[in-house]
Amino acid sequence: MPGELILLVDDEPNITQLARMYLEREGYRIETVGDGRAALVAVARLRPALVVLDVMLPEMDGLEVCRQLRADDSPVNILMLTARDEDIDKILGLEMGADDYLTKPYNPRELVARVRAILRRRKHIETSTNSVIHHISDVTVDPGSREVTINGQRLSIRTQEFELLLTFVRHRGLVLSREKLLELAWGYDFAGQTRTVDVHVGNLR
Repeated sequence: MPGELILLVDDEPNITQLARMYLEREGYRIETVGDGRAALVAVARLRPALVVLDVMLPEMDGLEVCRQLRADDSPVNILMLTARDEDIDKILGLEMGADDYLTKPYNPRELVARVRAILRRRKHIETSTNSVIHHISDVTVDPGSREVTINGQRLSIRTQEFELLLTFVRHRGLVLSREKLLELAWGYDFAGQTRTVDVHVGNLR
């Protein structure tokens, strides 16, 4: 059975080749493009499970690519690569709908681990049989259809934010640390990157 398809978007061939080698070793199928506009075309044509997306790209930067994909309601998972360890790049990526981020230069083993974690979450969502519908005041959260409504009006909500909201609903009345929320909502440790929770909670509000 062929592995899941991953699109690598980076204009640095050495980085792309190294990432490809490690990911193919894990059984993933890999396609690559070197600029932002080509990335949008490739996502529409190939429908990958995940895009590893560099922020600094020719033609169109990675943040704009991410924004356009989410504006088009693309379900593809996005792992952003940032060249600087600066909060603003990470926050912008998360606010625009990225699932996770990694700072360059990175250990390719960490890239593999994050890709695995994101795709594991995706598989868990797709195969989940928990269809108990939750009603809290005028808010309805339906795990089966992945829909949230307020007074019957459907909300547009991103995958990670749905998972976070569902975690709050399932554990209402409990005080949860950011680290615990990361573990419960997304199933893995962001290695101290708890600001991720703050960004998604802000979006939910």
